[in-house]
Amino acid sequence: MSKTAAWISAARLRTLPLSLSGILVGSALAFPSGDFNAEIFWLAMATTLGLQILSNFANDYGDGVKGTDNDERIGPMRALQSGVISDKEMKKGIILTSLITALLALALIYISFRKDNFILSLVFIVLGASAIAAAIKYTVGNSAYGYRGLGDLFVFIFFGLVSVIGVNFLMTKTIDFWLLLPAISIGLLSSAVLNLNNMRDENSDRNSNKKTLVVIFGKRFAKVYHSSLILISFLSLLIFSISYLADESGFIFLPFLAFVPLAIHLKKITQYKDPGVLDPELKKVALSTFALSLSFFIVLLFSN
Repeated sequence: MSKTAAWISAARLRTLPLSLSGILVGSALAFPSGDFNAEIFWLAMATTLGLQILSNFANDYGDGVKGTDNDERIGPMRALQSGVISDKEMKKGIILTSLITALLALALIYISFRKDNFILSLVFIVLGASAIAAAIKYTVGNSAYGYRGLGDLFVFIFFGLVSVIGVNFLMTKTIDFWLLLPAISIGLLSSAVLNLNNMRDENSDRNSNKKTLVVIFGKRFAKVYHSSLILISFLSLLIFSISYLADESGFIFLPFLAFVPLAIHLKKITQYKDPGVLDPELKKVALSTFALSLSFFIVLLFSN
């Protein structure tokens, strides 16, 4: 593997569409009020991509130096694990990506508020800094929260609540508590992807003392938990669409077609015994979530 190919692999391109889901949904919900802002949209997309790539680099580094990425692990070989990229090089990559992401976040905040509201700008600067810190601390350091069963919670908060409600607020400058429902939906689906990843890596994580929820509570819990995440996500978005968007267009229910492959996916999850069969399922859940969000964005775009 060449150095360039190793860096591309470390960026984990297949994870990037999922990270954009919250931005798509939050931005789409600015269409009905006429507050959609293309500049904010594209800067938010770029910032989110930066955060996801940063998280992937940090995860590669953290699991690599701790020895969690070893021969027991199922799935694509990590960059540090392969030896093509050294830990020092990955650390430099993390620093550079952090700086680029921070600049994108600052540009996003400036475009959103200009010089009109220093307090709100400061609040979002703190949120941005917290998101960068969370992306790094998932597996890096002795207090890495991903090793203490807290990864799902942080994914839910940042890729669900903060992403959906945050970008919507940047456009509309208001908080609509109804938006908690789609934010919860996207957050739960994002957590489902992480849970599936942890189900796949259960054996290697346990042997490396990485205490994910699967390792702490076991496979049976993980299956029930996974099904609950997807079911509650479906119900949250359904309640929101019926109560809040029913007058927009009957087409607003088209995005729910994305839950069809997820229902088929759940049948496989409840029956699996070999963790090796879970790796292809990761892509299905991630792409279904992205398809849901993208179709949601398109429907609201053409309904207003």
